[in-house]
Amino acid sequence: MTKLIASDVLVAGGGLAGIVTALEALRAGKTVTLVDRDTPERLGGLALWAFGGMALVGTPLQAAMNIPDTPEVALRDWIRFGELDPQDEWSLQWARYYVEHSRTEVYDWLKNEGIRFMPAVNWVERGMNGDGNSLPRYHVVWGTSRELVRCMVAALHQANTGGRLTLLHRHRITQLDHTGGKVSGAVAVNENTGEEVRFSAPAVVLAMGGINGSHEECRANWPKNRPLPATLLNGAHPFADGKLHHWVADKLGGQITNAGEMWNYAAGLPHPYPHFEGHGLSTIPCKSALWLDHRGERIGPEPLVTGFDTHWLCQRVAEQEKPWTWHLLNWRIAATEFAISGAEHNQHIRDKQFIRFVKETLLGNHRLVRQMQQESPHFIVDDTLEGLAAKMNALTCSHDIDPAVLKATADAFDANFRKGKSLQNDDQIRRILHARQWGPDHLRTCKPAPLQSPGAGPFIAMHMQLITRKSLGGLRTDLHSRVLDARNQPVDGLYCVGEAAGFGGGGSNGKRSLEGTFLPGCIMTARAAARSIIAGR
Repeated sequence: MTKLIASDVLVAGGGLAGIVTALEALRAGKTVTLVDRDTPERLGGLALWAFGGMALVGTPLQAAMNIPDTPEVALRDWIRFGELDPQDEWSLQWARYYVEHSRTEVYDWLKNEGIRFMPAVNWVERGMNGDGNSLPRYHVVWGTSRELVRCMVAALHQANTGGRLTLLHRHRITQLDHTGGKVSGAVAVNENTGEEVRFSAPAVVLAMGGINGSHEECRANWPKNRPLPATLLNGAHPFADGKLHHWVADKLGGQITNAGEMWNYAAGLPHPYPHFEGHGLSTIPCKSALWLDHRGERIGPEPLVTGFDTHWLCQRVAEQEKPWTWHLLNWRIAATEFAISGAEHNQHIRDKQFIRFVKETLLGNHRLVRQMQQESPHFIVDDTLEGLAAKMNALTCSHDIDPAVLKATADAFDANFRKGKSLQNDDQIRRILHARQWGPDHLRTCKPAPLQSPGAGPFIAMHMQLITRKSLGGLRTDLHSRVLDARNQPVDGLYCVGEAAGFGGGGSNGKRSLEGTFLPGCIMTARAAARSIIAGR
């Protein structure tokens, strides 16, 4: 006999967007069923493992650092950098909503929930030609996104007065119940027992994550006019497979828009202890590292430098002859600049150990560098460039790296420093000097120096691959997070939030993110859905 569970609101997906939707509905007195496919300890989805960076506009923290940001400036940056289609009405509306409300809907709301931010605003995605973030906007949650998730989950249980929350794990929703275009529930399978469960609810909220969690779906959506590497690492959630997106499109006429737009990263390492097949770590590439092709030659003519245009970096990496690149650096650079995105490898921030965090920032994160040296075969260390080249070839089972070529690459860069500062003419050095003008970047970016400086070794080579991360496209929604059909009319009873909705409208970021727009996008779309449901829209 099929089990039946009834509630006012059914939320499909236990990531940040789903949790916030459920929380706001509970606080308004609704009964809520939250259905998640993962295990209880992984409630929170990708947000549980994320770093916790947020692009926020006009905050007190920006004001304290004399950053004159406004929604008007942010919207200009957003539309220009994302190259939003002027005809994509709902994505544009969500972009405007984001910059106008991120302060109140996210920053103020989270502060009221007990979340704190680190006392610095970072400047990321500046654009190759100053066409990205014209001002620093990247706020970091103190405790990483794991603290954010735990805070939201605790609030969820606190709001569960009278047993109004039904929380189910390891359940996969396979279809929605609908009559005459009106959605009234869903059907799920208990993945532990195989039992079918039916849900009844007048409001169904899709919060199942992005489209591209599976490589098959990712490759199917990849734009035909962009290079696609032979292999990719997976930094998305494997359960975010797009199946419910397609079901809604096929059965209810929902629109999947901007499916080919993705926020991938150019410098991934295989996870030493993978949580799923193909699991990769997204590194924050060192600005001072030389970015090389498979032969050990510097990729150019414009050198690859992180922090300016991730989308451009991904295109340049994807078009290389082989599906990997190398980062060449020394220990001095790695200790200052090397980082891995996410909560897992930023434990001093995650665990709120401020003194230890400051100490590592000032003295170098030698702990993380040693950890990767010990755990990852893709993080190669040697005292000489010749020895490094031999290990690089051993890893790739090739003779691609000629030691003389690797030495010539390092020598050519180091030659910039023999002529004095007034005669340096290298775009990577210029970009590094520009980045160091901003205080937080000054602390985490080395002063330019020869790669082969005495005492700066040993040398390090990192074997990098393109890694998938977020879907920028999704189901089209209006500003109430209602799913829209082909006539741009709401599908009665159906809402979509977070990455499943392309973080608003089906693709509010366009082709590029200003970075840090994802967690706030989850929160804002979730709160909009809850308000709409409570108001009976």
